[in-house]
Amino acid sequence: MSLESLRIENFRCIEAAELLFDSRCNLFSGDNASGKTSLLEAIFFLGRGRSFRTNRRDILIKAQRDGFLLRGLAMASGRRQALGVRVNGSGIEARCAGRPVVGLAELASVLPVQAIDPEVHRLVEDGPRERRRYLDWGVFHVEHDFVPHWQRYQRALRQRNAALRAGRHAAEIRAWETELIEAGEDVAAGRARYVRLLAPWVASVAERLLGEEVELVLHRGWAPDRDLGEALEASRDRDRERAATQVGPHRADLGIRVGGRLARDRVSRGQQKLLASSLLLGQLRCDAENGSDVASLLVDDPAAELDSDNLQKLLDELLDLPAQLFVTALDPANPVLRRLPQQRRFHVEHGSVTALV
Repeated sequence: MSLESLRIENFRCIEAAELLFDSRCNLFSGDNASGKTSLLEAIFFLGRGRSFRTNRRDILIKAQRDGFLLRGLAMASGRRQALGVRVNGSGIEARCAGRPVVGLAELASVLPVQAIDPEVHRLVEDGPRERRRYLDWGVFHVEHDFVPHWQRYQRALRQRNAALRAGRHAAEIRAWETELIEAGEDVAAGRARYVRLLAPWVASVAERLLGEEVELVLHRGWAPDRDLGEALEASRDRDRERAATQVGPHRADLGIRVGGRLARDRVSRGQQKLLASSLLLGQLRCDAENGSDVASLLVDDPAAELDSDNLQKLLDELLDLPAQLFVTALDPANPVLRRLPQQRRFHVEHGSVTALV
C-alpha cells in the first residue's frame, strides 16, 4: 500500500494543497507552527477518520470555513483506489471508490496508517484505552473476521448497559448476555492470537532501540480463572450498582514489561518514546509478515527529545521498515536526518506547501 496523492481543502491552517508522494519516503520541513504536523494529521484522518492529536473535529476546520475535505489516491492490493473524507457541521462523510463507506474501518483497510509523534509516549504512560486502540488496529489488519466480532460485542454491550441504567430486571439484563459472551470470547481470542504474533517483533525492535527485554501480556478484561459468562455472573451486583458492565474485552489492557517490571515504573520519558516507537514499529513489521498491506508511517519531528545516538537508532529502524514514510523536520540538513532517502521533499510555510524534489 502507498498513498500516491493527497488533496486538502480547509484543514487546520491549510487552505488548499495538492501533493504527489513517493512510495518510499516523503519529508516535510519548515518552522514550528508552519503546518507540517497538519499535513501528517490530514493523512492520518484520511486513513482513520480521526485525528491523532484531538478528538474534536470542529477545531480541524480552518477558521471561518464551514468544513474540510480530504481526497487521496492510494495503491492498495494491486489497484488504485480513491478515498475521500468530508467533515462539516453535519458530521463526517467518507467515500471509497466513489461510494459511501459502511464504516470507517473500510478507510483503514485501504490506507493503513500509523503515527509516531512527540506524544507517542502516552501509549505507554496513559491508561488502557490507547493500548486497546493500538492492539485492535493490529488485530483488524491480520484477523479479517475481527471487526464483525467486535461490532457484535459493542452492540450487545450497549444494550446490556442500557438495561443496567434503566434498572431492568435480571432476566432482561441476562437477555443480552448470550450475544455478549459469544462475541466477547471471540474478540478476546483474536487479541490473544495477535499478541502471540506481535510480542517477538516488538521485543526484537525494543532490544535494538532500548537494549532491554520487553514483554507484552494481554489482560483480557476479566479474571483469568473464569470464562466471560462466569465473570459476568459474579459482577452482576456491582454492574447494577455502577449501571455499567465492569468486565469484558472493553476493559482489556496490554501489559508492557521492561526488564521484568511494568514499563511505567521502569523507564524515563525519553525511553517511553523509544518503547512506544518499538510497539508501533514492531506492529508494522508483524502485520506485514502476516498478510497485511504495507502501511504508511507518519513520523512527526523524530529529533524532538532524542539525542543523536537514539535518533540514529530510530532512523536505522525506519530505513529498514517495509512502510511508506512521511517525516517532518525543523532542519532537514540535520546530519542524521540526511540519511533519509532523497525522494520527495516539501517545504511548508504558513500553511502553504512547496514541492522541492
